[in-house]
Amino acid sequence: MDDALAGERRRDMEIRGLFVEAYDILEPFFDPANNWAGHGHEHLAYRALHERFPQLSGDQVFIIVDAARRVFASGGKPVP
Repeated sequence: MDDALAGERRRDMEIRGLFVEAYDILEPFFDPANNWAGHGHEHLAYRALHERFPQLSGDQVFIIVDAARRVFASGGKPVP
């Protein structure tokens, strides 16, 4: 393993490089104020992300949405 990445858990540098931008796109989908009849719009988050980054695979989109959901739930913001 490359010494620069030895302590790094995040391996997919493409995803890591666009996570902050992706988070800005996804954040409104996780906001409870933006729900309809008690239901969120997470399914739309997948679509919005895939439309903005069509080069990403379905698995990559899932990983980003899942990570963004966890960041939002923690009350934090992604660090570039």
